[in-house]
Amino acid sequence: MLKFVKNYMDSMDGIEIYPIISLLIFFIFFVALFFWVVTAKKDYINTVSNLPLDNQNDTEL
Repeated sequence: MLKFVKNYMDSMDGIEIYPIISLLIFFIFFVALFFWVVTAKKDYINTVSNLPLDNQNDTEL
């Protein structure tokens, strides 16, 4: 199956750009995520991290 896909893709013109584009999207996404994590305010991080433990907003059935 893999041999069929490889031979099929070898016959396509311009297919070599897609792995490069995928790598760039992956790299840019994680660099942006890292930048956001480093620059996030500590108050926001503490508030979001305590959300699962906050029982004040739960309604009783």
